[in-house]
Amino acid sequence: MRVIELPSHGGPEVLTLGARDVPIPAYGQVVIQNHYAGVNRPDCLQRAGLYTPPKGASDLPGLESAGVITAVGEGVSQWTVGDEVCALLPGGGYAEYSLTNAAHVLPIPEGIDVASAAALPETFFTVWFNLFIKAKLKAGETVLIHGGTSGIGTTAIMLANAFGARAIVTAGSDDKCAKCLEIGADIAVNYRDEDFVEALKGQKIDVVLDMVGGDYTGRNLKVLGQGGRLVNIAFLQGIKAEVNLALVMAKELVLTGSFLRPQTDLTKARITKGLRTKVWPLIAAGRLAPVMDQTFDLSDASAAHTRMEAGEHIGKIVLKAQA
Repeated sequence: MRVIELPSHGGPEVLTLGARDVPIPAYGQVVIQNHYAGVNRPDCLQRAGLYTPPKGASDLPGLESAGVITAVGEGVSQWTVGDEVCALLPGGGYAEYSLTNAAHVLPIPEGIDVASAAALPETFFTVWFNLFIKAKLKAGETVLIHGGTSGIGTTAIMLANAFGARAIVTAGSDDKCAKCLEIGADIAVNYRDEDFVEALKGQKIDVVLDMVGGDYTGRNLKVLGQGGRLVNIAFLQGIKAEVNLALVMAKELVLTGSFLRPQTDLTKARITKGLRTKVWPLIAAGRLAPVMDQTFDLSDASAAHTRMEAGEHIGKIVLKAQA
């Protein structure tokens, strides 16, 4: 099978087309013939040498895909060969075939094409876990989402709206802000023109979903209201921040965050169940759909990474895995 390998760490140019054997499923696993695979920020970090795959995971990048199951391991009863699915992967998505835990697989929702299905798992797992499980976002609350036009951002806007919460976003241009409003954000702040702390004075922010880190941390604490929750999922501006503990204590704030990839199989299985029960019916009903950016051939993975790192994309980038 064709795969994209990382013979060394560096820029997008290090991504190399190679060949490997098709994987064989162990107990509780399935093999998916990938039609499309999603491209995500952690893939770029892994390529740069900043995100080591967990023990036992494939060394190939790629955390989500969609296609057809071609093999099932012992102990798998919920899936059969020929099922059309999308899945969260521990790695190995940049390939024509991938291996994953059967409990982390979801059916392709009715009405969604396979390319769009490949764009669902990583962002929907991440947003569901962080906004609704860790931050406990509720109907009637307001969430501030940084990076509103990213895959995570667009997903977070839609899920917040779907469950009765109000979404405010930051984005890097007027066009991107307009897109966020079109998707469902109530307020969009162009962070290049305005300080979001000043722009949001008077707004009660209950949750902040942040992928920036660095000096955004202190600013996030300022905008949060009483009992607010800050949840970090990345740190594009650095892992270190200065925190005003008096502010945290006075407002009774909660600071939390997570990495999705190292979560236990059981935790991922619980997220899978929550999505299938509460979110997949909304997708099938046409109330939710991933915002799609561009599709690249598997062999053009370096171009996909270049586009992602340029920050010009709106929504999800995917790779066409089958020649």
